[in-house]
Amino acid sequence: MSESKQNSLSIIGVGNPIVDFITHVDDDFLKTVDGERGGMVLVDTKTMQGIVSRLPSGITRTPGGSAGNTVFAMARMGMPALYAGKTGNCPEAEFYRESFVRLGGQLRSFKQGAIANGRCLSLVTPDGERTMRTDLGAAMTLSPDEISPADFEGCHLAHIEGYLFFNEALIRKVLQSAHEAGCRISLDMASFEVVHAAGKALPGLLEKYVDLVFANEEEAGVFTGLKNDYAEMARVLNNYCEVAAVKAGAGGSYISLGGTVHHVPAVPVSKVIDTTAAGDLWAAGFLYGYLNHYDLPVAGHMGSLLGAAAVETYGAALSEQVWQNLLEQISQLSAPSLEEA
Repeated sequence: MSESKQNSLSIIGVGNPIVDFITHVDDDFLKTVDGERGGMVLVDTKTMQGIVSRLPSGITRTPGGSAGNTVFAMARMGMPALYAGKTGNCPEAEFYRESFVRLGGQLRSFKQGAIANGRCLSLVTPDGERTMRTDLGAAMTLSPDEISPADFEGCHLAHIEGYLFFNEALIRKVLQSAHEAGCRISLDMASFEVVHAAGKALPGLLEKYVDLVFANEEEAGVFTGLKNDYAEMARVLNNYCEVAAVKAGAGGSYISLGGTVHHVPAVPVSKVIDTTAAGDLWAAGFLYGYLNHYDLPVAGHMGSLLGAAAVETYGAALSEQVWQNLLEQISQLSAPSLEEA
């Protein structure tokens, strides 16, 4: 695809623009934190401060949020990017916005809150699993009245994080506004807790508004009621959206279009360091390929490349050398070996 054509495309992420604080803990420490291992639980500021005060090691700070991780990566890949979400009135908010601009992102759809920026504490255990506790801060104050079709004007695709389902009025307004603006819509289910929280509203909203849906094996399992059959999970999700993808970690991804499922193998990694944002970066690679009209399995392989890079580093911020290697691989990409599921 020519550069001029690529640059005519733009993506807007919609979600919670939060700053990730990443730290390493052992399994014994994790047992002292309320909530399930491996998921995301919303906490208040006091609870967050209580966990942080007990941490045994230092913290790494990076721009985060599920949709944020995806559009930050796509901006780094050269795609015009915007973000609709609410930052705070503190240094973390400035850090977030400045980081987005540095990659070429546009600020026009950001909202400004009157309290501190949201934070997500990612507790990484020795096996690389991340357990997240999130204080949404200013992001939680985003009102449906602050969202309109004007936020999505000129955007080709709106990528929405499932965490917005914790506020049903907000997710409905976001979906309606993006649809009215003529955007295609992708949704990442984000967490198995999201699927539980969305309840009976989720299938109808998927069918009415969403073109592409992404879920990991846990989220897809909760939605479909299936276990271990990732291909069938993708087929079930495909009943609601044009394209459905189930991300199964080291098991690769299962991408369904019209009921035909392709299994795209995962890219091998030497060591799993941190699974934070792996799914978000998978979505970035896949959407980059999808928007540039690559075949879906090739787009899935792009997702696998970025997802593998994510698990070999701490957080979602890949080094410049890693990015150079990824962009070189993508520029020379031919269709990977696929097996139909």
